[in-house]
Amino acid sequence: MSAGARVAVVHPDRETLARVTAARLLVHLVDRQSLHRPVHVALTGGSVGIAVLAEIAGSPLRPAVDWTGVHLWWGDERFLPDGHPDRNETQAREALLDELEIPAANVHPMVGPGPGVSTPEESAAAYASELAQHAPEGAAVPALDVVLLGMGPDGHVASLFPGHAGLQVTDRAVAGVHGSPKPPSERVTLTLPTLTAAREIWLVVGGADKAAPAARGLAGDAVTTTPAAGAVGVERTLWLLDADAAG
Repeated sequence: MSAGARVAVVHPDRETLARVTAARLLVHLVDRQSLHRPVHVALTGGSVGIAVLAEIAGSPLRPAVDWTGVHLWWGDERFLPDGHPDRNETQAREALLDELEIPAANVHPMVGPGPGVSTPEESAAAYASELAQHAPEGAAVPALDVVLLGMGPDGHVASLFPGHAGLQVTDRAVAGVHGSPKPPSERVTLTLPTLTAAREIWLVVGGADKAAPAARGLAGDAVTTTPAAGAVGVERTLWLLDADAAG
């Protein structure tokens, strides 16, 4: 398999997609821990992304991972106050993190508005600094072993939307987003160069409304019209689809 090759795996329904992706991730973490530590993973939100985390919480494979050697990041976040129910972090904590045996210092949420942080750009700068603290010498970000991404019906990933200015950001690891076509309008996102520096990217996609952009993404459409097409990992890119999203 060539570096960055796109591979599609189709599951019969959304529930199976979430369950098998959870098992796949747990096994992958165990495999990675046999090679190096720590292991870095970027999580995603959305209904399927959170369902994957809930499946991890109940999986008998969960204890096989040494969670003290895992660092959890996020691909994007809504610029909302910490604890807001619409934040990806809040939903992830409820689905999995609150009962996970992982040091608090290994969980890296994007900070919301509050003391010292009044704009998405300030949150992005703080997150870029935190990423850099865990990066190897000379790099801006750690070598993310797996980035989990959902995809919108418009083909967006993280908070990188078709035709949006964020797609053009190449000089920063993390960017603030204004005017998002999907509410809320203000967000924080990993940039495309950060995503494509990951060892593996897994796009976890369910629903018939995702079939057309999934086809475009797998075909290597222009990033400006289908941002998911640009989400390609260094070693492997997995499109994990339910039957509806596979069309």
